[in-house]
This record gives sequence, C-alpha cells and structure tokens, in this order.
Amino acid sequence: MKVGTEVSDFELEDETRTPRKLSTLLGSGPVVLFFYPMASSGGCTQEACHFRDLAGEFAAVGAQPVGISSDNVTKQSVFSSAHSLGYPLLSDPDHAVSKEFGAYRAWLPGGLHTRRRTYVIGQDRRIVAEFAGESKFDQHADQALEAVKRHAAA
Repeated sequence: MKVGTEVSDFELEDETRTPRKLSTLLGSGPVVLFFYPMASSGGCTQEACHFRDLAGEFAAVGAQPVGISSDNVTKQSVFSSAHSLGYPLLSDPDHAVSKEFGAYRAWLPGGLHTRRRTYVIGQDRRIVAEFAGESKFDQHADQALEAVKRHAAA
C-alpha cells in the first residue's frame, strides 16, 4: 500500500469477539494499524507493549493504535490481558486484510505469514504513512507517532 491509497472498510473481530469496522475505529481520529506475526512472541510483545506505552501520546493527537495478526480471538484475548494493552487486537485468520495491505508472506514455514508492517490511516481511509521492518520492535510505534503528529499539524 502506498501513501494516499484508500483502503477498504474491513471488519474483523477483536480480542473480545466484538466486530470492529475500520470506519468506526476512524470515527474519533486516525488509526495506527500495526500488523504483527504472532501474539505473545518476544518481538511482538515488545512491539505491542511499546504501542501501549505510547497510547497517551497517540491519544493526545487524536489517534489510536490497533494491532492485527492471524491469531485467533482467544489468543489475542490472552495476549491483551497478559500485557494490559488497552487497545483493540484484531483477528485476521484468513489473512484477507494482511493480503490487502501487503503484510502477508506465503513462503514462510511455520505459519508466521503476517509481516510486521504499520500503517497510519487518516479518517478518510487513506494511508498517511507506512513502515516496514521485522527486527526493530520499538521503531514502528515511534515512527507512527511522529507521522500522526505531522498529519495532525497539516
């Protein structure tokens, strides 16, 4: 997905089995949608907790983080509760949304098909910023926060 691309108004269940539609999530401001390979793994936990730790700063500029992986709702719930994440974790078991966003890799053995990617999505459902990278687990949250700040100032 390139900056400026309009994304579909997808709907997935969150960690509480509540259906979440992108347009509803965007109702109060931009969404920072971050894809991660596997709930409760070391790197994904570090990344998710960093988004949690920056939640106040995201809220101050009217944005909210939303995590997404192919993990089932139960695993997402356990992950969220164990780390008091406080933001939605969406379950994409068929990889439909990760494929749409280019956050899917078919070739990786072991089922870790979700690629670590982060997108800042404006209220018009257009991509404001995109960040890729698999190994610097804190970097996406920091980069996304800066992008949201720039977007809010524009």
